[in-house]
Amino acid sequence: MADPFRSRALAGLLTLSACVSVASIPSIAVAKGGRCPAGMVSILAGFCIDPYESAVEQKQGRKWVAHSPYESVKGKQVRAVSKRGAVPQAYISRNEAEDACKASRKRLCSEQEWLTACRGRKPTRWPYGNDHKTGYCNDAGASPLNHYYGTSSGVDPTAYGWGPMNDPRLNRFPGSLAKTGAFRRCTNGFKVFDMVGNLHEWIDEAHGTFRGGYYLDTKINGEGCDYKTVAHDASYHDYSTGFRCCADTR
Repeated sequence: MADPFRSRALAGLLTLSACVSVASIPSIAVAKGGRCPAGMVSILAGFCIDPYESAVEQKQGRKWVAHSPYESVKGKQVRAVSKRGAVPQAYISRNEAEDACKASRKRLCSEQEWLTACRGRKPTRWPYGNDHKTGYCNDAGASPLNHYYGTSSGVDPTAYGWGPMNDPRLNRFPGSLAKTGAFRRCTNGFKVFDMVGNLHEWIDEAHGTFRGGYYLDTKINGEGCDYKTVAHDASYHDYSTGFRCCADTR
């Protein structure tokens, strides 16, 4: 059975985008002595990035409490939290992700920053090298849409609508979304995890762009770090969309 992000036949949800070659990426300026906020990783002393995809906390009164990563954050005040062993927040739009980063005194990563962190010190197509390696990243998971909305002839076409694509059961399905850092080989010398697979990651593009693929697809719109989708606007979200934050060095 086909999955909406796996099948080219269902490209109405995703528009294939041109891959960005290693040679086309501008270099990151090095800031000598640059320091990062606690818990962030310094990339070539030029900027800081969260080592893990973001979970979020929700503001309740004067306190911040955990928010379910399986539900939308619409209408809620949330902040980004990056830590190992957390279920990262999906069902989030680019604009909501931007607000969550700002609430943590961070920001969404630029495309240049995201690609630099993904490819490593000696740029490669995948975080761990130029050739795909099975099992290194969470990029061959089970399809929850097939499970909940599959029929004898394939996935019910109505499953590609807003409601089913935001069904809170989807990322609870065994073999789908993984906790941050669970795939320990999905990294490079920078020790930034899960930039390929697990969840798509929104970047700082106002029109709406996410990168890296998710647990069912890291190849259709470019392989590994080259994966890029621009088919959805900044208010779009579904079970595959997540984020991480960047920050300037101090």
